[in-house]
Amino acid sequence: MVNLVAIQEPLLHGLMKMAGVRPYTVEIEPGTVMNFWVPSELVKRKPKKGENLSPSDVNKPSKPAVVLVHGFAAEGVVTWQFQVGGLTKKYAVYIPDLIFFGSSISNRPDRSPTFQAECLVAGLKKLGVEKCTVVGFSYGGMVAFKMGELYPDFVQAMVISGSILAMTDSLSEETLHSLGYSSSSELLLPTNVKGLKALQSVAMYRKFWFPDRFHKDYLEVMFTNRKERAELLEGLVISNKDASIPDFAQRIHLLWGEKDQIFKVELARNMKEQLGENATVECIKKAGHLAHLERPCVYNRRLKRFLASLHKNGAKK
Repeated sequence: MVNLVAIQEPLLHGLMKMAGVRPYTVEIEPGTVMNFWVPSELVKRKPKKGENLSPSDVNKPSKPAVVLVHGFAAEGVVTWQFQVGGLTKKYAVYIPDLIFFGSSISNRPDRSPTFQAECLVAGLKKLGVEKCTVVGFSYGGMVAFKMGELYPDFVQAMVISGSILAMTDSLSEETLHSLGYSSSSELLLPTNVKGLKALQSVAMYRKFWFPDRFHKDYLEVMFTNRKERAELLEGLVISNKDASIPDFAQRIHLLWGEKDQIFKVELARNMKEQLGENATVECIKKAGHLAHLERPCVYNRRLKRFLASLHKNGAKK
């Protein structure tokens, strides 16, 4: 039987190419490869099937670079499908698939957000990026924070949606308890249609109906590498005693769904106070955790307004 989600992928990929990005695989190191969607005009030649892109095959971007980092329930272009077209006119847009999402893989045992951040920055540098603004959603927001902490000269600014600095054991327990789950895997790695519907209900403010067949096919296509992803979730949680607030020099904009049930807006406001004067917070009404998908026009306007302010006034370094 035809998978309804799989047959839509060529259409989505075609729309992404029309919007000005195309997929390429970059070897980070032997055994670790990461898939990116990169600006079409930067690629000097189309690689052969199975061939990895090398630094000599790409031009450095002439536009400001914006990196869109996905969350845990979908790969890059599925997460950011409504943002790409609105950004490519003024920005060089890069959409990675993090390790163990899409076709990105690694034989390394490291499952930490730090490893994801290191791989992502290494890949971007091979693609000719020297500085960028990172937009991170949920799990991708934690990776974005790590990028900003470890590479302050590379990451000029961050936009974070529905995420936190780090998942401490107490915050993990509190969040899961409030949602009625016993583990992160139970919430974020559903194994059946009922579980996926429950995740959708928690993540969205508006209740959309999809047939069970669609949910089943989505599970099959989007929830691959389950063992490794479960390990990624385990690698997220740190002890309360190890938690600290990095001294970020970058501007950080917290762009939140007002009705986010997973990471509530109060967390964003508290985080803004912890991060200090370089941080701002903005809420989108009638939107939940998936604000960029539920209200993409509003999300895009506010994202582009922040990006424009960076390049008008200059991002802090």
